[in-house]
Amino acid sequence: MTATTPLAELREKIDAIDAEILRLLNQRATCAVEVAKTKIAQGEHGTFYRPDRESLVLRRIRALNTGPLPDDTAVRFFREIMSACLALEKPLEIAFLGPQGTFTQQAAFKHFGHAVKAVPVATIHDVFNSVETGLCPFGVVPVENSTEGVVTHTLDRLLISSLNICGEVSLRVHQNLMGLARNLADVNAVYSHQQSLAQCRQWLDKNLAHARRLAVSSNAEAAQLAAGDQQSAAIGGIVAAELYRLPILAKHIEDIAYNTTRFLVIGQQISAPTGHDKTSLLLSTSNKPGALYRMLEPFATFNVNMANIESRPSQQGLWDYVFFIDILGHAEDDNVAKALASLQDKVTVLKILGSYPRPVV
Repeated sequence: MTATTPLAELREKIDAIDAEILRLLNQRATCAVEVAKTKIAQGEHGTFYRPDRESLVLRRIRALNTGPLPDDTAVRFFREIMSACLALEKPLEIAFLGPQGTFTQQAAFKHFGHAVKAVPVATIHDVFNSVETGLCPFGVVPVENSTEGVVTHTLDRLLISSLNICGEVSLRVHQNLMGLARNLADVNAVYSHQQSLAQCRQWLDKNLAHARRLAVSSNAEAAQLAAGDQQSAAIGGIVAAELYRLPILAKHIEDIAYNTTRFLVIGQQISAPTGHDKTSLLLSTSNKPGALYRMLEPFATFNVNMANIESRPSQQGLWDYVFFIDILGHAEDDNVAKALASLQDKVTVLKILGSYPRPVV
């Protein structure tokens, strides 16, 4: 196609391509409905979502992409297609730490796509409970922030839960100033969660030193308050702005540019190996010299890469601790299975919290 191609001809080509894309999308949706019918006829019930299958599809799309669309754009596009098709098979309900408009909801949409029904609950315990009791097949909870560390409530709940970790989502925490004011000079109050106010302190000092800073229970509540007052603004994520129809007055006002939160997807499901997996473990060992070394030694022996380790009180005795460890690989991989077998007589507790696909983007 040359630079001299008439604009009308280019638009005609785009219209034809759009029509073909729509035809193929509906063809794919029809196949998805047939898949659901086949599964039901074979006696399969419950959720039809398979994190391992989705991961393989998205990795294939990334490998096939030749541009000019960036890989992450192509992956996001196909995730939404898969989300919409899955909703035709059976709508998927996802419990998340609410209320509506939080970063946890944004993480749920990033992982599952926007065609799911996101169900807000009040606490991390309630997310676990919603999945354990079958109210929702999956839940999303925060587990770690790059600047503030681990979310202890999530780790403590994993100690006693029978649920599996089915996936993880990393979300860059971009804070935005949103509101109905025409300009910053008209803003006399800024609402947000205390943590978000702290994360944006330098920007606020420089650009809104005249405005009061009012801490509320969540950024979603802040957005709701700002939506009712043209002289106030809120700090929060893009989902909150969309939900409460608030214009973005300033983007990415966080003081630390690479502030990232990691979220876990929890459910009853066990994921099959994909070749790009992570396994989370809960381990405990006796309080003796060299015990921690002996616990970690099998990972080195069998060439298993350990990605993360955290310790928490076991809640079973004074100064008694458990260790949360992330390793690369699936529990069914040969080297991982050998390492876990070697661990059995070196620890007092060994619990596989889940083997799951690593995020594609």
